[in-house]
Amino acid sequence: MIQLITDRIRWDVILKNMDISDFYHTYEYHYFDRNDEDKPVLLYYSENNSKIAIPLLIRKVPGTDYFDATSVSGYAGPITSHIGPDFDNSNFRKELQDLLEQERIVSVFSRLNPFVPNQETCLTNIGETTTMGDIVTIDLEKPLEEQRKAYQKRLKTYINKTRRLCQAKIENTPDGLMEFMNLYNETMVRVKATPRYFFPKSYFEGLMQSEEFTTEIWLARENETGKAIAGAMIVKKNRLVHYHLAGAKSDFWHLNPAKLIIDEVRIQATKQDFSVLNLGGGVGSRQDSLFRFKNSFSKDTIPFKVWKYIVDVDVYADLVSKKHRDFGFFVNNDCQDYFPLYRCSRPGTNAARSPDILLVGRCIHM
Repeated sequence: MIQLITDRIRWDVILKNMDISDFYHTYEYHYFDRNDEDKPVLLYYSENNSKIAIPLLIRKVPGTDYFDATSVSGYAGPITSHIGPDFDNSNFRKELQDLLEQERIVSVFSRLNPFVPNQETCLTNIGETTTMGDIVTIDLEKPLEEQRKAYQKRLKTYINKTRRLCQAKIENTPDGLMEFMNLYNETMVRVKATPRYFFPKSYFEGLMQSEEFTTEIWLARENETGKAIAGAMIVKKNRLVHYHLAGAKSDFWHLNPAKLIIDEVRIQATKQDFSVLNLGGGVGSRQDSLFRFKNSFSKDTIPFKVWKYIVDVDVYADLVSKKHRDFGFFVNNDCQDYFPLYRCSRPGTNAARSPDILLVGRCIHM
């Protein structure tokens, strides 16, 4: 049986009964990450002891009576209980298709979570999964010194120097949050980020106040002045640690404060028995200078994948054709990496990018 869950309490109960979930799967994160018109839903399927839940955001397709579904920024996708690699998803596939058609949902897009097992098993023969690139992780189950041995030699030198000039620590106070918000927003302005990456104060406060996951504000301060020169929002749930948002003052880049923050987060999370620190990948999942920055901390990488599913092929094709007529460019060529195609607003954009613009390294080179 498959259901569409919108009630927060039921959503939370379902997550607690899954084998593993991440903060990206919670109702709270969906609520704060959504656009005003988006509706958070949890598609919940049960078959004997087997359970599958897929969190999504439902959006109206402009100018139509149809909808589509997308994921939050970050790493979402299915979570499961009692699902193994040999799971037969044929009944799930049929019930999912029927439900999506009933809800007039034309297409589904979701960023997958590389730390949640059996996601692709659930999605076998349901649309396609595509590898976008790699993300960098630090294995926190290794001893601290073994982790540090993986650092590039120059990185160790930078951190040793920075530690003499700066301090990095958690500052979960109203003043600390405000200083972090200023650093983050200043960074977004500097890199000319789109409006999507500017958040209201309620977004930051909501993540800080959540009881479903732990959010920490880390600030690096220059010893001489006490000034906050870099910051990061770290989110933790179920032994997973994510480097979620960050910013830094450009005139203090030479001090490498972000490197110190990552090192201190790594040390603390290891002592707290977390299993992995996710640093994310490069811009648009490419192996660029940002990826190399993250890779200087660890050579451990894991593929980042997305799921794309066209529910109603005919309606999807009609919407794509209408986009071509209305906007005067052939979306199949100009927006070939964009999904869904009918939402492409300009040639050369790519909706299936990594969510790393919401991670520290996506926006600033440090």
